Amino acid sequence: MPMKIYDISQEVFSCAVYPGDPAPQSRRLSAMEAGDLYNLTAFSMCAHNGTHVDAPFHFLSDGKTVEQLGLEVFVGTCRVIRHEGDVTEADAQRMIAVSGSVPRLLIAGAATVTEDAAKVFARSGLCLLGNEGQSVGPEDAPMAVHLALLKRGV
Repeated sequence: MPMKIYDISQEVFSCAVYPGDPAPQSRRLSAMEAGDLYNLTAFSMCAHNGTHVDAPFHFLSDGKTVEQLGLEVFVGTCRVIRHEGDVTEADAQRMIAVSGSVPRLLIAGAATVTEDAAKVFARSGLCLLGNEGQSVGPEDAPMAVHLALLKRGV
C-alpha cells in the first residue's frame, strides 16, 4: 500500500508572521499584459515565516544550517497529536508513550512546548518535533525550549 502524504505547509503570503519578522512580499518584475515577453515575479521573505525548519544554527552558532540537514529527518512516518495550551512534562511523556517508536511528532492545535516537555522530547529519540504555532516554545522566551531540542538534534 502506498504511503499517504499530507501537505502541512502554510500559504506563505497569508500565514501569521512571528512578531518582529518582516512579512513576505511579492513584486512583479515582468508582465506579458504590459508587453513583456514573459511573466516574472520576485518575492522576499524571512526564513522564519510560514512553514519552516528551525535548524540547529537558529540558536547554536556552531550548529548545522538547514541545507546541512538530511531530508530523511523530514520525510517518513509521523504521529499527529492534538493539544491545546502548554505542553507539560507529563503531557510530553504521554505523547511519547502513544507515539511508540514513531520518530516524528507533530502537535496540532494552539500548543506551546514548555522547557520540561522539550527535555522529555529531546531524550525520547525523536528526530523531528513540529507544531502549528510560529514558535515551538513560548514567544516571550523561546530560547530554553529551542536549546533543549536543537542540542539533541531534534
